[in-house]
Amino acid sequence: MATVSDGRPRNPGKAPAGANKALAAALGEAGCSYASLALRVNELGRRQGTESNYDKASVTRWLNGQQPRGSTPELIAAVLSERLGLPVSPTDLGFLPEQQRPVVGRALAYREDLADTLHILAELGSTDIARRTLLGTVPFVAGALLNPQREWLLWLVESPEAVRLDPVTDGGPVEQVHAMIGMFDQMDNHFGGGGVRTSIVHYLCTEVVPMLQRRGTPPYQQRLLFAAAARLAAMAGWSSYDAGEYGLAQRYMIQALRLCAEGRDRVLGGQILAGLSHLATGLGSPDEGVALARAGIATAKDSGSPLGLMRLYAMAARGHAARNRVEETTEALRQAERHLDASRGAAQESVWVRYLDHHYLQAESALCFRDLGLAAQAERTAGESVVANADRRRRQAISRSVLATAHLQQNRLDEAIGTATEALNALSTVHSERSVQALRDFRTRLAPSRHEPLVQEFERRSRPVLGAVA
Repeated sequence: MATVSDGRPRNPGKAPAGANKALAAALGEAGCSYASLALRVNELGRRQGTESNYDKASVTRWLNGQQPRGSTPELIAAVLSERLGLPVSPTDLGFLPEQQRPVVGRALAYREDLADTLHILAELGSTDIARRTLLGTVPFVAGALLNPQREWLLWLVESPEAVRLDPVTDGGPVEQVHAMIGMFDQMDNHFGGGGVRTSIVHYLCTEVVPMLQRRGTPPYQQRLLFAAAARLAAMAGWSSYDAGEYGLAQRYMIQALRLCAEGRDRVLGGQILAGLSHLATGLGSPDEGVALARAGIATAKDSGSPLGLMRLYAMAARGHAARNRVEETTEALRQAERHLDASRGAAQESVWVRYLDHHYLQAESALCFRDLGLAAQAERTAGESVVANADRRRRQAISRSVLATAHLQQNRLDEAIGTATEALNALSTVHSERSVQALRDFRTRLAPSRHEPLVQEFERRSRPVLGAVA
């Protein structure tokens, strides 16, 4: 389409098939150029926590029939409402109604309407399992984490104080869901999330969501059921993360947070935020990871769960370490240690955090020391974690990779390759992308020694698992 310099159409001629004539008409009536529309959409998005870099070419694609992603149709409608001086909706502008947009876009939002949340979760799960080819590549969107943080913190301020609710043992639906969670946890710890992910998602969307949609459940049991469902949705997120499905992990965890609000479980809410923090830091957004950890700390600080707070401070430390902030990392780890010492034991803690212990903090501390280049401390803590976690294969595989890096940072190449080879062998029994990424991090650090025969042999052996060297 020919355009004048400001991006308005000039002699457009015949519109292409699928062209959005309603948007073109609104732009013409508003006297709005392509460039100014794109600029204003970017500005409004940033105010709402969504980063975008739309330009004149983006507007041209919308006019040619492309559906904008995420909440962009609402932003376009807001801009044109301003320019026209009257309200227009995305549908008025020729965009699909929200319920007709792909579920992977809708699942990035934390929704007030509980029925919408349940519908989206069921659709996301069924699409994930049965029609994976329609999902395509599901991206992780760091900017989309601001909406659930804000909505959760508003709920936290406005909601009545949550009380601790322990699962009932009457053989009913709550106990059944907890039994399945325990089984999935055990399989995840031994074999990695990639091996159990599909089973978790299938059970969540075909069994648990219908339980939540039934009427007549007593309020106390309903709250327990929502909390258990939130934990299961978070597990779907964690297992997706472990399978390298980072965008799906984000979406399941966001929906888990909304379910958790219905369960009014602040310990679990803090743990879901810890999971999102881990995801953000691991995918290159450590500042967002720290912010999510801080939101989790605010959530759990009065919940009576020192172990839950320990994990959240450990996640804050991970984010700080990724930014090489030594003082902030040290303080966060000190707080994590303090809360670990304050715990009166797993039996006195919420069921959601009983797996957390001294060895968990060792493993996370080792990753922090690795990122800060504190090799001797990383070696000590990673070595202790390897010994302590013989029955937790994923954690042991990650700690072996960190230990190998610590040896490398101290110029002990033979030991580093030997330990990394043990980590590589361990990956044959663990389907965990997080474990693979930890070993890839080590392999990247071998670049200065790539001329050494033992390094070349390790790279050759690791290629089937880690892929080709970048």
